[in-house]
Amino acid sequence: MTDLGLTDVTPQRSQWLDVWDQFKTHKGAVVGMAFFVSVCLIVAIGPWLWTLEPNYIDIRAKNQGPSLAHPMGTDQLGRDTFAQVLAGGQVSLLVGVVAMSLSLFLGTFIGVLAGYFRRLDGPLMRFTDLFLALPLLPLLLVMIMLFRDTLRAAFGPETGIFLLIVVAIGITSWMNTARIVRGDVLALKEQEFVLAARSIGTPPHRMITRHILPNVMSPIMVSATLGIANAIITESALSFLGLGFPSDFPTWGRLLFDSTYFMTLAPARVIWPGLAISLTVLSVNYMGDGLRDALDPRIRGR
Repeated sequence: MTDLGLTDVTPQRSQWLDVWDQFKTHKGAVVGMAFFVSVCLIVAIGPWLWTLEPNYIDIRAKNQGPSLAHPMGTDQLGRDTFAQVLAGGQVSLLVGVVAMSLSLFLGTFIGVLAGYFRRLDGPLMRFTDLFLALPLLPLLLVMIMLFRDTLRAAFGPETGIFLLIVVAIGITSWMNTARIVRGDVLALKEQEFVLAARSIGTPPHRMITRHILPNVMSPIMVSATLGIANAIITESALSFLGLGFPSDFPTWGRLLFDSTYFMTLAPARVIWPGLAISLTVLSVNYMGDGLRDALDPRIRGR
């Protein structure tokens, strides 16, 4: 009680500050976030600082080991491996983010519709089960073999393959997000604030955008982090099989594929793209674990 007879009012603490405080307690998530942000900055700013072109051929410097001129060595054509890793990181991370965004949109859209509208629940979930039952890697290979030449002719070799890989990964990895979102929407439909909003005649589209979607952001954000890792691994697998980007358009998976033929001659060439893929995916997975714990109201605040 103050001198004026008024009660002190403690300002409410932001929920996102509680989430951040809980996230910081997960040391692996903090390290993973720091590493992932560092990788993003390096691949974004690195080509401006390291001016060697990734496709510049110096046949006299082929298959060299690490040196001051080439910190990660060179390939069989004398191209700088460090410059290729930087350029490949831009493509791999961009594929991961764009494919994750498409997958997240599809999964959220189908999950919300299935959870909110009872008549759509059965057909959409059976459709989801159908995609879950499909062998994804053979399906991806078939899609690439069918549409690769058409998209290359329409958009060019690089843009066409980029669109094909992003769409192929996005439309084959939305199912888990849809099932998680559907489960949360089914629980939210029985909450008092949703029933109250429905009782005053709130239309379905406004109910979904104002009341349902903001309350299912937690699983969506966790799925987003894990989706980036899944997309990077899938793109790397396709490039490793020789079905991804062309050889003069480096990605981490393509660099790994090209270096396997020279493992005995220059084993370090396999290590650099492999480390980049493994550590980036590991950091994103740790971020997802920390975000999942931080957004869980049963854990947050302990």
